[in-house]
Amino acid sequence: MTKIFVYKKEKLICGFEVAGHSGFAEEGQDIVCSAVSTATQMALVGLKEVLKLDVKQKLGDGFLAVSLKEEDIEKQAVQTLLRAMEETLKSIAKQFSRFVKMEVKKDVY
Repeated sequence: MTKIFVYKKEKLICGFEVAGHSGFAEEGQDIVCSAVSTATQMALVGLKEVLKLDVKQKLGDGFLAVSLKEEDIEKQAVQTLLRAMEETLKSIAKQFSRFVKMEVKKDVY
C-alpha cells in the first residue's frame, strides 16, 4: 500500500510525503505506483528546476518527502503546482483505494 501525506499550514501546502509500494501489480508493471511517482516527481521537478526553489527532500526506495521553506509557501506558482499534484493524487487514491491512502495533515508547519 502507498500512503500519501499532504502537509498544510492553514490552507497552503507546505510539503508532502509518499511511502510504500501500491502492490497493484509486479514491480515494473505497477501503473498505480507509476502514476503516484509521476505526480510527485513532477511536483518536485517543478519546484526545483522550474521555480528554482531550494526545497528539502528525502528520497529512497518507495519513499519521497518534500518540504518547503516558509518564505516559499505563499507563492502563487508554488501553490498552483502543489494543488495540481494534490488533486491528481486524490483522484488516484479514489480510483485505487485498496492500494493508495491519502491523508491531509493540517497546521503542520
